[in-house]
Amino acid sequence: MIQRNVNLSRLKAGYLFPEIARRRREFAASHPEDPAKSETRIISLGVGNTTEPILPVIDAALVDGARRLAVTETYTGYTDEGFLELREGISRVFYKNAFSASEVFISDGAKCDIGRLQLLFGAETNVAVQDPSYPVYVDGSVLSGAAGEWSGEGYAGITYLPCTADNSYFPDLSRLGKNSLLYFCSPNNPTGAAATRSQLEELVASALEKRCLVVFDAAYAEYIRDPALPKTIFEIDRARECAIEVNSFSKPAGFTGVRLGWTVVPKELKYSGGESVNADWNRVMGTIFNGASNIAQAGGIAALTKEGLGEIRELCDFYLGNAKRIRKVLENLRIACVGGDNSPYIWARFPGKDSWDVFAEILEKCRVVTTPGSGFGPSGQSFIRFSAFGHRGDVEEACRRLAANLRP
Repeated sequence: MIQRNVNLSRLKAGYLFPEIARRRREFAASHPEDPAKSETRIISLGVGNTTEPILPVIDAALVDGARRLAVTETYTGYTDEGFLELREGISRVFYKNAFSASEVFISDGAKCDIGRLQLLFGAETNVAVQDPSYPVYVDGSVLSGAAGEWSGEGYAGITYLPCTADNSYFPDLSRLGKNSLLYFCSPNNPTGAAATRSQLEELVASALEKRCLVVFDAAYAEYIRDPALPKTIFEIDRARECAIEVNSFSKPAGFTGVRLGWTVVPKELKYSGGESVNADWNRVMGTIFNGASNIAQAGGIAALTKEGLGEIRELCDFYLGNAKRIRKVLENLRIACVGGDNSPYIWARFPGKDSWDVFAEILEKCRVVTTPGSGFGPSGQSFIRFSAFGHRGDVEEACRRLAANLRP
């Protein structure tokens, strides 16, 4: 029999979110809910999964997209690159027509594209990540062979760039090694911090100087409400020479159960030998991916209309309203936190405490599920991430419980 992929054995136990689900199940088994007592119900402010229904214009387009597949004259099969109308629409709406359709690649979501990008760049690539960061950047690098053994403080071969209150949650780029692949997310998951224009200018300048490539995750860009904050790295001069941007309809349009995203790979982007990154990405996508669902793409096209963008704004405002309520409770409890203003996440600090212990305490005292910060990297220790993705009534009830039972 063939041997197990050694990279799987290097992953530390349990991907963060399945581990949270496991601990929730164990708690629920030993603390059964009483239907007559609403306060015994477990409420999740943990995993970043959207909860509100897809809004009317987009929903109608999804339904119509499905019906068109049932008619010979409008049936469509594989769309490897994605519908031209969708690729052009993404360039028009999010990038002011700065990219041709051949630079916009439609996919089944940002997370999937991040995994395929790790395949593109291979096991010999030097990887750097913000710390804390979305777990797939690190775990995917381990699976691709670009990282070594876990040491308790991180994986060998990965450069962790701490993002803390002391540096305004923006990394010290002097620690970034030359010729590295840097994963950068803004607004950040998990901290909720959004990079300023000057910070992104520093990022691009450092990447160009050190000949690094930035994978910029903009999945939460539509939550930015401060007009001074960039929504895309391509607002920064010369970013086309050093960056790829990954984005998704999941969080702004409620497509977590639909799956539709995109990656922008500028034609100016070259390897050290002068070869085209765009051409290689096209080859990878054409080799292992047959295109996003045509039904999902119909919904994406509708999302880019005036009415669809209005619905996206409305949905993001709803979740930001949840975030404002959560942050207000935490601040009233004098718990230091960041995020929740231009992001659906609030990053709360519990000095001197283990993140998983705080997770257990909140679950025990409040019956509220959160996300332990240590699961996002070494610098996440003593932090908890609160997610604003939830029904308004659930969020308000969770806030009442936190206010009554939680102490820093």
